Amino acid sequence: MQSYQIPEEFRDLRPYSDDEVRGAIDSLLHDRQFSHILKSMVPFLPLSLGRGILRLATIGIHSTLDFQLRFMKPVVKHILRRCTTGYTFSHPQITPGPERYTFLSNHRDIVLDSAILDVMLHQAKFPTTCEIAIGDNLLIYSWIRTLVRLNKAFIVQRSLPMRELLHASQVMSRYMHFAINKKHENIWIAQREGRAKDSSDQTQVSLLKMLAINGGKSTAEAIESIKALHIVPLAISYEYDPCDYLKAQEFQQKRDNPSWKKSKQDDLTNMKTGIFGQKGHVHYQTGRPVNKWIDSLADLSEKDFFQELALGIDREIHRSYRLFPGNYVAADLLLESEEHSGHYTPAQKQAFQEYLESRIALVEVPNPDHTFLRERLLTMYANPVLNYERTTV
Repeated sequence: MQSYQIPEEFRDLRPYSDDEVRGAIDSLLHDRQFSHILKSMVPFLPLSLGRGILRLATIGIHSTLDFQLRFMKPVVKHILRRCTTGYTFSHPQITPGPERYTFLSNHRDIVLDSAILDVMLHQAKFPTTCEIAIGDNLLIYSWIRTLVRLNKAFIVQRSLPMRELLHASQVMSRYMHFAINKKHENIWIAQREGRAKDSSDQTQVSLLKMLAINGGKSTAEAIESIKALHIVPLAISYEYDPCDYLKAQEFQQKRDNPSWKKSKQDDLTNMKTGIFGQKGHVHYQTGRPVNKWIDSLADLSEKDFFQELALGIDREIHRSYRLFPGNYVAADLLLESEEHSGHYTPAQKQAFQEYLESRIALVEVPNPDHTFLRERLLTMYANPVLNYERTTV
């Protein structure tokens, strides 16, 4: 059982505490919309029987970690078996032990980025999984909010007026420090709000300022605040992005109509496609922990400190990419060169070009612009190569 008191200010954003887990599971089982989801998963069973089986399966679950290991881990492993050709995790500078980490990663998939990391941490014998930062814009239904809080998620408020948003950011920063240093949990958070549609991953300076918000205004105080979170840059590499054509489609929609915005249905489509689409090989790799090099920034002004910290994290992520033949093919096609031809065969080049055409064929917009869509897809797959090369020359 937990041996700490959770401050009341965290009530609306934190995951469920141990004594709330049972009630949350019961709430989920009685939610009408969740019942329809459950029915679609086991259509051959009467709904009451399906609920009963699920209720029996939750016996002995007393914490969010129990819930993750009993339910989420098997689900994610099933997805990995079905939707990837393999998955690997390299963590050369961190080891399982008493230390807790804030994994700050590029963002490839709305749902799976953190879920796959949890599976990999557990398989690598790390003592616990991660609490997960998730935007409130994705919590479309009440059962989704309940489910993610059972899955150790804490809520990032994004749809507030500026004054309230600043306060919410301060509270979230305090919560993350509390989670690492009092609850002894790991944390996962993306390096920016939303996915980088062109796969050119850049850390938002505003995010780093939020993480250090308890550290006062001086560079020295900011460094100590950042150090307390034990930040580890994490690179997520997909051989194929199942949402690539949806991202290209979105680029054309915004080009053709600058006021176009995604709907809730668009978010759901992206989530479903990201989860169940084919990904090829998936690789996670940690870079050097920030605490090993952050002191080299101590003489900078506060403004320059955060900018250099962001650039340093970017370098660690970019040099930790796993690059695949398709990435190199895309770079050469985009740049109209053969500079990277040693990294792929003619057959792999042909296969990737055929893959591009198959993705463009999935785009559903009036008057699809083939040339534009192809350039967008090439850019998505080429940018990891270009960023990697900028950090290793």
